[in-house]
Amino acid sequence: MTKINWGIIGCGNVTELKSGPAFNKIEHSRLVAVMRRNADLAQDYARRHQVPRFYADADLLIHDPEVNAIYVATPPDTHAMYAIKAMRAGKPVYVEKPMARTYAECQEMIRVSEETGMPLYVAYYRRTLPTFLKVKSLLDEGAIGKLLTVNIR
Repeated sequence: MTKINWGIIGCGNVTELKSGPAFNKIEHSRLVAVMRRNADLAQDYARRHQVPRFYADADLLIHDPEVNAIYVATPPDTHAMYAIKAMRAGKPVYVEKPMARTYAECQEMIRVSEETGMPLYVAYYRRTLPTFLKVKSLLDEGAIGKLLTVNIR
């Protein structure tokens, strides 16, 4: 694949600043299609981000011959379904976190990736950010003592 032509399924808030525009900033990468269940909102997103095509049906985006990679940024309850459909259509998938709702769904996604030979990537980018690496280092060193509980808000 010399040029990655991305299609986004689910163009909500996470795609507005973090990921959607980034696809056009990388060499050999461009965002060519977006999908949102509400066609008016999909069209608005496409217009604002200069995306050539928009859909209100994920299957149409998945089977768009110009799209050769899919980014799934829907609510987690549909991550597995869309990722599996895309891989079965012969397209690599980049899925937003969490990967899926359950361990079983994750295992099925991995199985389909192996079966089809299509790569499956998950947007767990934070684990390699400097602040997170520093916290891990401090925990590993025992700098704050023995960790007993965690409370995240």
